[in-house]
Amino acid sequence: MSTLEIRDLHVSVDTESGEKEILAGVDLTIRSGETHAIMGPNGSGKSTLAYSIAGHPKYTITSGTVTLDGQNLLEMTVDERARAGLFLAMQYPVEVPGVSVSNFLRTAKTAIDGQAPKLRTWVKEVNAAMDRVHMDREFAQRSVNEGFSGGEKKRHEIVQLELLNPRFAILDETDSGLDIDALRIVSEGVNRFTAQGDRGVLLITHYTRILRYIKPDFVHVFVAGRIAEQGGPELAERLEAEGYDRYVRAAAGAVQG
Repeated sequence: MSTLEIRDLHVSVDTESGEKEILAGVDLTIRSGETHAIMGPNGSGKSTLAYSIAGHPKYTITSGTVTLDGQNLLEMTVDERARAGLFLAMQYPVEVPGVSVSNFLRTAKTAIDGQAPKLRTWVKEVNAAMDRVHMDREFAQRSVNEGFSGGEKKRHEIVQLELLNPRFAILDETDSGLDIDALRIVSEGVNRFTAQGDRGVLLITHYTRILRYIKPDFVHVFVAGRIAEQGGPELAERLEAEGYDRYVRAAAGAVQG
């Protein structure tokens, strides 16, 4: 069993008015086989958590630890974190002009495994993964995400997830901008990944609609840079009915106090 452990994580970002703290002491443990959903309002720090774990240079870790099976991820480069078994699906996947999807995927797989996959077998695996997310195989020859719709970009991220098969996947608002069909297809891809039984998922979202397709084991309410409450799937249902207002007011009161 693998464990991704976050302890008292504080993260800041540079602004025009100086350094601003975004994460104010996050504690979270994700074990293989578990799906965790983080829900919270805009600006609460959910995406900052995802990017900080993955090693985005924009964010400065001021204190705390992030470990994967006892290894200090914060001392690793971005590519070392990927080789250790970490995967990030971004809210806004970037375009990479001039690099085909096929070459991008094979290069990533080679970097993670330490050796290039056999070409004939690899082409079959890529085609099969694209078929599973109802993505035209022609996309394999196109530049990464260039001219892709929002749904196509998210489907491509699921193709990456299936082919790279990390130990832990962080999915940052994977449901953002998806229509009903794309949401179902993307969710099925995540469920195939978790069905292996020894993979962990941290799913970041605003809304409960994706949780109708991906059933979380744990739900965490994220407000003002920390976890305000946690529970099971029933907590998501309560958030759907009540919203985040009481958590936001409580956090504001704590700051004033």
